Amino acid sequence: MTTQPAAKPRLNSAFKQLMSLHWVMSACYLVVFITGSFMARLPRELFIRGPLYDFHKSVGVLTMALLTLRILTLLRVWWKKYTKRLPKFTKEWYKSFALHVSLYVFMWLVPVAGFLLSNSYKSNIVKFFGIPLPDLFPQNSAMVDVGRSLHFWLGYTFLAFVILHLLDQKKVVRANWRRLTNFVGTKFPKSQKVG
Repeated sequence: MTTQPAAKPRLNSAFKQLMSLHWVMSACYLVVFITGSFMARLPRELFIRGPLYDFHKSVGVLTMALLTLRILTLLRVWWKKYTKRLPKFTKEWYKSFALHVSLYVFMWLVPVAGFLLSNSYKSNIVKFFGIPLPDLFPQNSAMVDVGRSLHFWLGYTFLAFVILHLLDQKKVVRANWRRLTNFVGTKFPKSQKVG
């Protein structure tokens, strides 16, 4: 009896981990952006505003922790990939590299600007799901407007770069959309009308 060797997985585990982090972080940034846009429009006296700010900050802190893990995983993937063979430094490679570096910079800058805004407004105000975090910046009322402007404009610039990333990856977006609609179609089939 002959046994065939097990098929080698197409993607290594570090790459799978990187892609998992990508999608978890995408969901987190979507939550942060939606809550941030929503809570900024709420009246100050509304009771839900405070807890929503705390939730927004907690998810922002989570994204920074995930970003650290993602960068370490990315370095591991690059090490495995590029120690075997260097990339072809084409115009397309440089364009993709610049876009991804920009995304990583914004993934770091937007939460840091949020820390600047929060810490400038009041000390010990940033909590991670109830756990107080040390201040990154001193309390300074003169910096509140600077922090607010930076957090706002960096956030919307980040969103523009995310849209560029989606356009750049339109094949992947279409394939994932098809998977999602097929999944929804099989789990929730349309009821047929009885005539």
